[in-house]
Amino acid sequence: MKSGATLAIAGEPTRAASRTLAMDEAALIRAAQAGDQDAFERLVRDYDQSVLRLAMNLLRSPEDAHDVYQEAFLRVYRNLPNFRFDCNFNTWLYRIVTNLCLDHLRKKKVRKTESSVVETEEGPVDRLDTVAEQRASSDPQRALLSRELRGRIQEVLAGMTARERMVFEMRHFQGMRLRAIGESLGTTEEAAKNCLFRATQKMRSALGEFV
Repeated sequence: MKSGATLAIAGEPTRAASRTLAMDEAALIRAAQAGDQDAFERLVRDYDQSVLRLAMNLLRSPEDAHDVYQEAFLRVYRNLPNFRFDCNFNTWLYRIVTNLCLDHLRKKKVRKTESSVVETEEGPVDRLDTVAEQRASSDPQRALLSRELRGRIQEVLAGMTARERMVFEMRHFQGMRLRAIGESLGTTEEAAKNCLFRATQKMRSALGEFV
C-alpha cells in the first residue's frame, strides 16, 4: 500500500458538513465491505498519515512504525467486514494501531537514547521543545539545564510501563481526549485517566528539581 495525503479540511466544519463527511465515510466503509477496492484505498489515503504519525510518535522507531502501519491496514482489510458501526471508524482503527504498538513496546525494551523528534502535519518537531525554556539558547546556563531536562524526560518515558507511556504520549503529544484514548485502548475513560495520573506523577517526581 502506498502512503497518500491526509484529508485536510480548512477551518471549523459546520454541523451539516460534519454530517456529510460522516455519511460519506459510512458509505465508503460499506462499499469497501462489499469488496470495492477503490473504496478501501480511499479509506487508506484518508487515514494513512495519521496512522503513521501515531505509530512513529509512540514507538520512536521509523522501522517499527512502518511495520505497524503495514500490519494495521492489513488487519483493517481482513476485519473490515466485521465492523458494525457501533463506534467511530477512526476509534476502531486507532485501537488496532495502539494494540500493535503495545505489542511492540512489550517485546522490545525502549532505548533511553531514543530521539525526541516526532512527526506532525507541519513536519518534524521536537516534542520536548514545549517543556524547555524558549530562550535557553541565549543563556549558557539555561541551555545546559534545557539539555539536562530533555535527557531526564526521555529517561522517565523509557521507565514507564508500555500502557503508561502510550497514554502519556497520546494525551500530551497527540492531544487526544481521555475518552478517545480509552476507546482506542479498549478500556474506559476512567482507566485511561488513572493511567495518565500515574504517568504524570512519575514525570513530576523525576522532574522535581526542574519545576
